[in-house]
This record gives sequence, structure tokens and C-alpha cells, in this order.
Amino acid sequence: MNRKISLILCLFILSLSRLMALNETHVIEDKIDWDASLSLPAIHGKENPGIAGAFSGFIGDNLVIAGGANFPNKKPWEVGSEKVWWSTLYYRSSQDSLWHVIDNALPKKIAYGVSIMLPEGLLCIGGCDSERCYDDVFLLTLKNGEVQISTDWPTLPVPLANATGALLDNKIFIAGGQEQMVAAKATSHFLMLDLACKDKGWQRLMSWPGEARGYAVSTVQNNGVDKCFYLFSGRNYDAKGNIKILSDGYVYNPQINSWNRLKGDFPVMAGTAMPQGANHILLLGGSDTMQPASVSHPGFDRKVRLFHTITQTLIVKDECPYPLALTTNLVSHNGVTYLTSGEIHPGVRTPLVLSFRIVPYEKSLGIVNYLVIVFYFLLLAWIGYYFSKRQKSTNDYFKGGGRIPWWVVGLSIFGTALSAITFMAIPAKAYASDWSYIFINAGILMVVPVIIFLFIPFFRKLNSTTAYEYLEVRFNYAIRVFSSLSFILFQIGRMGVVLYLPAIALNIATGMDIMLCISLMGILSLIYTMMGGIEAVVWTEALQVVVLMGGAILCIIFIICHVDGGFMGIISEACIDNKFDLGNLDFDLRQPALWTVLIASFFTNLTTYGTDQTMVQRYMTTETEGKARKSVLTNACLTIPASLIFFFVGTALYVFYKSHPADLSMTIVDGDAIFPWYIFSQLPQGVTGLLISGIFAAAMSTLSSSMNSAATAYVVDIHSRLYKNASLKTAKNTTAILGCLGIVFAYMMATWEISSLWDEFNRILGLILGSMGGLFLLGMLTVRANSWGAICGIVGSIIVQIYFINSQSVHLLLYTTTGVISCFVIGYVCSFFFKENRKDILHLTIYKH
Repeated sequence: MNRKISLILCLFILSLSRLMALNETHVIEDKIDWDASLSLPAIHGKENPGIAGAFSGFIGDNLVIAGGANFPNKKPWEVGSEKVWWSTLYYRSSQDSLWHVIDNALPKKIAYGVSIMLPEGLLCIGGCDSERCYDDVFLLTLKNGEVQISTDWPTLPVPLANATGALLDNKIFIAGGQEQMVAAKATSHFLMLDLACKDKGWQRLMSWPGEARGYAVSTVQNNGVDKCFYLFSGRNYDAKGNIKILSDGYVYNPQINSWNRLKGDFPVMAGTAMPQGANHILLLGGSDTMQPASVSHPGFDRKVRLFHTITQTLIVKDECPYPLALTTNLVSHNGVTYLTSGEIHPGVRTPLVLSFRIVPYEKSLGIVNYLVIVFYFLLLAWIGYYFSKRQKSTNDYFKGGGRIPWWVVGLSIFGTALSAITFMAIPAKAYASDWSYIFINAGILMVVPVIIFLFIPFFRKLNSTTAYEYLEVRFNYAIRVFSSLSFILFQIGRMGVVLYLPAIALNIATGMDIMLCISLMGILSLIYTMMGGIEAVVWTEALQVVVLMGGAILCIIFIICHVDGGFMGIISEACIDNKFDLGNLDFDLRQPALWTVLIASFFTNLTTYGTDQTMVQRYMTTETEGKARKSVLTNACLTIPASLIFFFVGTALYVFYKSHPADLSMTIVDGDAIFPWYIFSQLPQGVTGLLISGIFAAAMSTLSSSMNSAATAYVVDIHSRLYKNASLKTAKNTTAILGCLGIVFAYMMATWEISSLWDEFNRILGLILGSMGGLFLLGMLTVRANSWGAICGIVGSIIVQIYFINSQSVHLLLYTTTGVISCFVIGYVCSFFFKENRKDILHLTIYKH
């Protein structure tokens, strides 16, 4: 065993060495790296003047530019100039990196339509020539260098040119535009085509609450809660037919079919836009005036603006060293974005195909922060070593000999529930939306009486080491094994996600290698859990709670010091923007309204604190039942102020970044990374290290609980029945094996990029675990229930939950609720159809002799 611990310790030291070996970098903010080396090829022996209003995008790995219009012979202000429309297609082959030109590739000479990149090709929508606008919709593909056109697409309900559009969740949205070329007039059309059922054709949707417009700019981005369609600027015509430049902006949320006006002005008419990171939108160029074409025209705006969808702040991020074109498209491929030709001032095109990359902010943690993190890790390792000398039996290893102080157990219960995901996700939720979900933690107050007066007495009376021992004496051994195995599998998956998701956030915010983060958290947790058993787990969790809460409070203090008006300034700004809203009071179980959250919170906490082995095991580590009750009350007393603190952190972050929008990186691709990003980029040396340690602490507190509890379930519920006696060596070996499986699962998720595997894994096992609460209540509250009825309850509960998941007739927060209720009801009813010869089960229920 000492050899095994030494090997794990060596791996941990190697990981620390890798952490200390990270090089210092000096890029202090996100940069845009421009490249003007790409240009359209000469055509018919003449220098290419460039194209405006072309369809463009990537078909596979080939950059395609098709159609468009220009002034090929004379400038528009010169006598005899003529605007020409084209059907020519250019594509830059990924195989030879050369431009290829195909004449008459399109069905007609056309320009100023909407381009949508699809996996199967480039969808071209609408457009016009010199005489008329079109309602055509066709798919453009390339096969062996040959153009293929598919017209098997529903046409627009009206002809449209100079409209704007984007793809959102397999639906194409088209906004604005004009229906005719002569006496042009802007429209307020807002159309949608669902690609999953395109035979239904284009649907007309409610328009934005502003003026009609053409030449608008649109893109799709996350608003912190949902993916939305954003519409900026454009131009309209007044009563005399004069052009009117618009600078307003709107956001459409398809989830609730609602438009809202954006704050600020957007002088980006005919410019381009693209989503960047988790919540930013890049707006390139544009025009806020309509100066006539002339040789003296200075050219269009070269500014690159950055709009943040949560704080609704707009800043000038950069100024392009080259002319930025209008009436063109932004298309991205393999991390590079291309501006596909276009118009650089009235009537003048450019053959340049500008490209750029985003160079992310990088900064080393620094030696002081590394030392703080290393010191914290060594302290946890010492705690494991200290308690290893007190482990004499499996009773010590799994129950701590019943000698752990109740207040430490209370801190441990709180720390187990507060994972790194929660440490980051709650502030991120409040930052992105409001306080609607704060009542999700109110359930602990509602279930405390049930836990104290129902569950704890049962587990203490039976002197249970695992929660599932009760299921055997009440029902049968098969149900106990089924429940225990489900719990073990769930904990292995939970260990993987608790390691992987915080590692992603730390990687995004600090640049630390994902594998390194997983190794540091996983191996250290395994060391002290394996050595010190439940005592080491409980005491380290108590320490980690102090670090977590202290770090969050320290962060609030720093934010208050850097926001105008301090604490009251945060309160005032947050109230203006409705950041303290608690949700609506509608009794709609399909929405996360207040009643939905409260009901879900009650049943979720009932299942967690009443049947989850990680919690039940702690009830058995105190000296008496009364002290076990005190530990649960301690956790309940901590949960409410902790929730307020973490939600306030999110609100404070919102106000801070609304005041300092330039400090928010546009390369953050995970909304949950906002808190780590603030910690990394804004706090001084040492403090950053302490709070990064807090994130590690949150992950490891949950991780160590999963390792020890899963090992307990296997040794007590399964191994002891097969091999009679389980030694301390068996307990430690099981902890090592299950801990390594959890770490390997995290490595798999990182290496194979299968983060969605957790969603499926959690959904499948959640179907089973969701019924556990109902199973325990079935045994404790009824005399009639028997083992066959309980089995029917489990199966029926799984079927009911599958129905609700597929039908989406209740909000996902209520899946545990449906699992508990369906298992209880089905199990009770089915018990009437099965007879079992059971003796004296009253002491296993709430009823007395």
C-alpha cells in the first residue's frame, strides 16, 4: 500500500513540476491579427476590381465567392460608368490553395442576397439585378471542381434584396430588405425557415418594434440564457424618398418569441457582424452617412466594435489597418475569419479578401500564485497523512469511528454539495440573468425537518454504513445491490465531470492545461482520501469551505472597491437593470417560474440529503443522533447566506464589467468561466492564487466525497457479501480503483472531446437515481409496500421520466420530482397485486407497535 501511495505521490509531484515550469507570457489583452495577402484573381486578363453583394462562404474547405456587382470599367462618378451584375463564381481550393474561376456558374446574374453556410453547401437567398428583386432560394455545392445548383428549396414569400439573415438552431431567419429596385422602399419582413421541416416553407414572424430597414446587419449569439437573433442598424427612406441611416439595434429570442430593443447606438449600416466567444459580437465597419460617390470620399469606417450581449456595452476594440468593405460577408473556417471582398467607399470595390485571427489574452499566474497553490495542496496532503495514522479498521475508514465533531460534519455536508461547478455556475447564472434560481437552495430549509425526524433516526437506528442497507432489510438484497451499483456508476461519472468542467473553465481563463488541472485535482484528492479515509475527507472539506467562502467574500470586496459608488453603486445599477428579479409567479411547470423552482428544490434536496450515500455516510460519523441532527442544521444555516453571497458575486461581476467592458475577454467561450476570468485577470498576486485554490478546493471537496462514498458502497453492500470480511486494505484499494476510474473518465472527456457524454450519462443514470427518493419514502411511509411493488416502482418511474423528457411537458428541474412521485405511487399501487410473507416491518416504517 505504501508503494501504491508513493507512486500516486510521484505523479502528483510531476504535475506540480509541470505547473511551475509554465512559461511567463506578456500579451496583456486580446488582439486581432490582420492579413491582407489574399486577393481575388485577375479575370479575363484584367485586374479584378472586386465584387460587392456576392454570395460567399465555405463549401467544405473551399472558400467560395459567387455573383455580386461592380463597376468594371469606370468609377461611378466618371462619365459613362456602368454597374454590372455577375454570375461568375470564384473558389479557392483547399487542395492547391489557388483561385479557380467558373463563368456563368449561377442561374442568373444576381447580387445583394443572403448567404447561409450549411453542412451540405451554401444556401443563396433572394437578391437582385439592375431591374428587379428575386424570391429565389437555391443551394450551391461543389463536386470535383464543378458547380451544382439545387433549386429544391421553398422560395421566399416576397422578392427581397439587401436583406440580412442568420442561422439559429437549424432555423434560418431573414430580416428587412427591399422588394423592388425602382422607387426602393425598405420593409419590415421577418421570415423563418425551419430546416427540419422545410416543406412547410417560410413563416412570417412578428417584426421588430422599430422602423423598416434594408442593409441591416445581423448575427446570432447567446444572451446569457438563450441563443438569440441580433439585428443592427440599416437604412430606411423618409416621406420624400431620402435615405435615412438607422443606428438602433434589437434582439429576438425565439424561445419566447419576443423582441427587445438594445441599449446604445450602432452606426454599422451595411457592415458585417459575427459572434465571438460566449457573449460577444464583433461589428466590422459600416457607415453612418450617405455621402455621394466621389474621388474625395474618405472611405468607410474602419472601426472594429465589440458588443457584449449581457451587459449591452459597445466599445471600439480595434481599427483595421486596411479598408473595411461593406455589402459583403464574414465567414469563418478553422479559426480564421474572411471578409469576402466588398465595397470600400461608394461605388469602389476591393479585390482584397481580408482575413484575421483573434489572439487571446495570455498571462502566467506568476510565482507567488504558484507558491500559494502549492502550499494549499501540500496542506491537504498533510491532512491526509495525519489522519492515516488513525485508520485501524473499516469502521474508522468509513465512519471515522463516530468521533468527528458535529460542526465539522456540518461544514463537510455543505462542502460536498458545493462543487466547483456550483462555485462558478451560480455567479455565472446571476451575472447572465437574475436571481430567479436562488430558491433552488431554499429546498434544504423545507427538507431539514424530514431529514432530522425521518431519515437520520432510521439510519442511526440500523447503525447503517450505507443508505442502501435499509433497502435490504425493508425490501430485499437485489434492490440494495441495484441501488448501490447505480450510485457507484453515477459517482464515477460525477468524478469525471467535476474534474473536467472546472478544468475547462480554468483553461479558458488562465491558459492552464486541461490535463494538468485534472491531474492536480484528481491525484491530490485520491492521495488524501486514500490515506485518511472519511476523517481526512470531512476535515479537508471543512477547510475547503472556509477557502471557498472566504474567497468569494474577498472577491466581492475587490469588486466593490473598483465600482463607482461601491456597494450601493452595485445595488443601484443592478436594480435599474432588474438583476435582482426573483422570477414570475405563474404556476407553469414548463417554465422555471418561482413555483417550479420551489417544488423542484424540495424534491431534489429530499433525494440528495435523504438517500445520497455521500450525505448519509456523514450522518453516521458523529457520536450521537443529536449531533448528526446538529450537523444537518449547520449545513442548512450555511446554505442560505452562501447562496446570497454567490448570487451577489454574479451581480457584482455584471456591474463591474458593465463599467469596464474593455476588461472582458472576447475569447471566453464558456459563460461559466466569467468568475475564474475575473479572478485571473483582475486580482493581485497571491490573492489570485488563493481563489484559484478555491476553485480547486470546490472540485476536490466533491471529488473526495465521491471517492470515499463510492468505495463505501462497494465494500459494504457488495464485497462484504461476497467475501464475508472486508479489511482496511480492501477499502483503500477500492478507493484507489474507483478514484482512478473517475480520473480516467475525465481524461477521456478531455482527450476525445466528448463533453456531451456527461449529459447522456447523467440523463440515463438520472432516470434511475431520480427514483431513489421515492423508493426510500415508499419503505418508510407505508406498511403495504413490498419488494415486487418497489421493483415496479423503479421501472415505472424510469418510464414516466422518459415520457416527461421526450414530451418536455415539465421543466427539466422537475425530473427528480416526477421520479420520486411516480416511484412512490406506482410502487404502492403495484404492491397490492403481490403478496409477500413479511414479519415485523413496523420498526422499518414511521409506525410503531
